[in-house]
Amino acid sequence: MATLRFKALEILCTRKPIPVKREENLTSDYYGMLVFDRPKMKKYLSKESYKGICDAIDNGTTIDRKIADQVAIGMKAWAMENGATHYTHWFHPLTDGTAEKHDAFIDHSELGGVVESFSGKLLAQQEPDASSFPSGGIRNTFEARGYTAWDVSSPAFIVGTTLSIPTVFISYTGEALDYKAPLLKALNAVDKAAVDVCQYFDKNVTQVQANLGWEQEYFLVDEALYYARPDLILTGRTLMGHSSAKDQQLEDHYFGSIPERVAMFMQDFENEAYKLGIPCKTRHNEVAPNQFELAPIFEEVNLANDHNQLVMSLMDKIARHHGFYVLLHEKPFAGINGSGKHNNWSLSTNTGVNLYSPGKNPKSNLQFLTYIVNTMKAVYDNQDLLRASIVSASNSHRLGANEAPPAIISSFLGSEVNRMLDLLEENVNDRKMTPDEKTSLKLNIGRIPEILLDNTDRNRTSPFAFTGNRFEFRAVGSSANCASAMIALNSVVAAQLITFKKDVDVLIEKDVKKDEAIFQVLKKYIPECKAIRFDGNGYSQEWADEAERRGLTNIKSVPQALEAYLYDKSRKIFTDLGIFTSIEIEARVEVEMEKYTKKIQIESRVLGDIAINHIVPTAIAYQTSLMENVKGLKEIFADAEYIELAGARLDLIRKISGHITAIKAQVNEMTEARKVANLIEHSKDKTYAYEKTVRPYLDTIRYHIDKLEEVVDNEIWPLPKYRELLFTR
Repeated sequence: MATLRFKALEILCTRKPIPVKREENLTSDYYGMLVFDRPKMKKYLSKESYKGICDAIDNGTTIDRKIADQVAIGMKAWAMENGATHYTHWFHPLTDGTAEKHDAFIDHSELGGVVESFSGKLLAQQEPDASSFPSGGIRNTFEARGYTAWDVSSPAFIVGTTLSIPTVFISYTGEALDYKAPLLKALNAVDKAAVDVCQYFDKNVTQVQANLGWEQEYFLVDEALYYARPDLILTGRTLMGHSSAKDQQLEDHYFGSIPERVAMFMQDFENEAYKLGIPCKTRHNEVAPNQFELAPIFEEVNLANDHNQLVMSLMDKIARHHGFYVLLHEKPFAGINGSGKHNNWSLSTNTGVNLYSPGKNPKSNLQFLTYIVNTMKAVYDNQDLLRASIVSASNSHRLGANEAPPAIISSFLGSEVNRMLDLLEENVNDRKMTPDEKTSLKLNIGRIPEILLDNTDRNRTSPFAFTGNRFEFRAVGSSANCASAMIALNSVVAAQLITFKKDVDVLIEKDVKKDEAIFQVLKKYIPECKAIRFDGNGYSQEWADEAERRGLTNIKSVPQALEAYLYDKSRKIFTDLGIFTSIEIEARVEVEMEKYTKKIQIESRVLGDIAINHIVPTAIAYQTSLMENVKGLKEIFADAEYIELAGARLDLIRKISGHITAIKAQVNEMTEARKVANLIEHSKDKTYAYEKTVRPYLDTIRYHIDKLEEVVDNEIWPLPKYRELLFTR
């Protein structure tokens, strides 16, 4: 194993940047060339079919079989002209990855042989085997049938030689087995609820679109070093490793000059992403060594989420062409920043208004505050559900550590927005506002555009921060499917907007003027959700203490956090909006519990294997060489001189023995704890058992291994060290 480590280092030392073929044309000339977008639809489809699919995309109408057949013919013609030989229904199962089954464009010909064929039926629906995908008990292993159904709102695209058709994935009995189906329902719910509220302010608003701009953080390590670390290969993170003497403490990596090899990878990746219509905008070095970030231009949430799933897959493939391996785990290295996927979220109308941007007059700013306050109320009332939407075994290592937001859900608004809310809150009773008060308030609101953008700072410690015209849900993990957080966020906001409209309408029915009714409801909500507003240092212990006094929850246990999906109020939101049935909610919690259990199980098995088969033998070998050295000293030197010379070596031998003994004992204890936990039948109880009785050993065993790394001869240490992994060039 030591040979493998040094061989990997030799490969690293000889790496040269791989030249990237530069595109001769402007990006705009080849952007989206592998996407069946509207310009290509217009070219390859009849007027009837083009109108039909555009109507389905824009208005959610149903596509009949005739139109589907016409679209399939045009889509196949375009795909084959671009080298496609196969097609697949591309979907997002509950594995946090994507799935696809490729079929060739062939069928039997009447004259013998085969003919290229693709029909509306094949485009609209397929029946992949659903038995091995996570279902949370909805489907038994022997009940294999599942359905994928075309998502017309997300355009088809070509990867390699395969036409990929975005689809939802449901069981034979109709339950969603994916992220996309409930996401589309949540987006529809927030659209309808937001339009109803917008009607108070502008009758021309008929559609509200949720937008997402994700920021994908990731690490790059040299591929040779990656394959010399079994823990990285099998778990995505380093289960051991002593910190490098220099890591991120100088913060010299942040926004620094991008290394040449990395820049070549980024350029190659972006070229391919642009062809797939992914609007990559920003790239830079992140705070930790070998950590980077990619950010696109905002898009509609469903499309943005599809693009993020594509990005993670494409990034992995392109990185290998450049001798890198991409690490998307939230905390691949202990002691330095982890990686997140900040979800920048907003709502915009068909009239071109961002509902989280201040306007140019009091009326539009009253609308702005309406959406700010209702979002705060939704976050406060459903803080546990929002946390549940982003927790995982991997993200639990990151939340609250270094750069990452804490497990306490709070929201940063900035001084000016807080001032506006405080101004509204001053009139806390139910009396009707005087004309002077209302006018004064409107005038104050009317000044928002002049001051907000320059006076709204950013707070990187806030899990849910307002950043001028959007909210940044910073707690989402780098490996996660954005849909999980977006389903929860759009659902709770939709539910809150529905409640708001009911509350306002009740007052209007009592002959309260519309603006007055809105003011009264808002000033009632503001103190109710004030506890969620925090603009200070979210990392501090003072905030944890203050949050507890405010009644905010701080749930760090993944299984406990996941149970928020099962709260009565969470169930009511999802079922009332038609996002999930109760069966689907329970199934998803079980899936997440099982994923958590399995990841801890894998990590414990990998750690036990490396500890016993790699680390302990290496430590024993070094200890043996020390003992031989001590024996040699004893043969040469007199007792007094021997004791003086051998003292330090004997102390080191004892220290190594202590760590070896502790590792062996704790690995055995961990194995026994795992055996006991594996006998538990109920998935929830098994998950808690793994968390309480198995997971702690990952830290204690690591402690002893890292101590050995400090003292064992560098020449025989079997695994690439942090100083080698983190400073790849």
